[in-house]
Amino acid sequence: MKRTFSTRLGMTLTLVLLLGGGACYMTDMPGDSHSGVLPPLSADERLLRDRLERHVTVLADAIGERNVWRHDALEKAAGYIEETLRKQGYPVTAQAYTAEGKTVRNLETEITGTRWPDEVVLIGAHYDSVQDSPGANDNASGVAALLEIARLLKGERPARTVRFVAFVNEEPPFFYSQEMGSRVYARRARERGDNIVAMLSLETIGYYVDAEGSQHYPLPMILLSYPDTGDFIAFVGNLSSRALVQQSLGSFRRHTAFPSEGIAAPGWMGGIYWSDHWPFWQEGYPALMVTDTAPFRYPHYHTGADTPAKIDCPRLARVTAGLARVTVDLANKEP
Repeated sequence: MKRTFSTRLGMTLTLVLLLGGGACYMTDMPGDSHSGVLPPLSADERLLRDRLERHVTVLADAIGERNVWRHDALEKAAGYIEETLRKQGYPVTAQAYTAEGKTVRNLETEITGTRWPDEVVLIGAHYDSVQDSPGANDNASGVAALLEIARLLKGERPARTVRFVAFVNEEPPFFYSQEMGSRVYARRARERGDNIVAMLSLETIGYYVDAEGSQHYPLPMILLSYPDTGDFIAFVGNLSSRALVQQSLGSFRRHTAFPSEGIAAPGWMGGIYWSDHWPFWQEGYPALMVTDTAPFRYPHYHTGADTPAKIDCPRLARVTAGLARVTVDLANKEP
């Protein structure tokens, strides 16, 4: 009964928002989404494409399903991430804790800021996969982008600290629980007084399709004016993170010729909170999700068919390069 009442209340509030101009507030974003033919990949983007493909193949094919119930594989994935970052010249710190009687760990590294080192821009992605799935798109694609953004930013001297974190235990049954890796991380960050000024969760970012009718939306977003073709990347945040969504999407659109959409909506709406940005909201940090919209586009979501062959690595390369530029902009933005 309580759940039914909450659902009805939520729908009522949503309708009030829509009728009262809330739709415009949620969807008003800077710049314009790219349309038309994509430019050819540059030499650097072709290299990036190949590196992304390699990461996804290792995580989703050579290692495969990785979670607490496949603990050896989960540890292999963590080891691969750690080794890759160390080869790039980054020291890696593990944040270990226990889940289902197993030791699991978040992995972090950072570039210390030169002007405002106590202000942190955090780029995160979860490396576990749901049970019975190799998790190529969900979320080897996000981890691959995380690793390559770190590589692209090596040698940068950002004004703010840029931190890269690979989270464990995002998938059910840990999502929304005390054993969710990003929840453990965000809570400890708040306890030690970390000033995280922006958190970007890279979640399922490798699937794109050009067919009309390929993109779907949950209620009430189905009522908004978004494209029905699943060829774009989305920046998704709650109302408190609206400024971050606008800054990030605006930066992406300035630098990157790729279709993009954005929304800052009530955090309880379906699809808005479904990733590692949610725990950061609980701790009062501005955070958003970058996504290809996962189940609203991807027919292989949370299935055994989520394999590397489904990933569009050329488009993933464009998105990753764009996100690297977004990260630099956020790190150097004047207060």
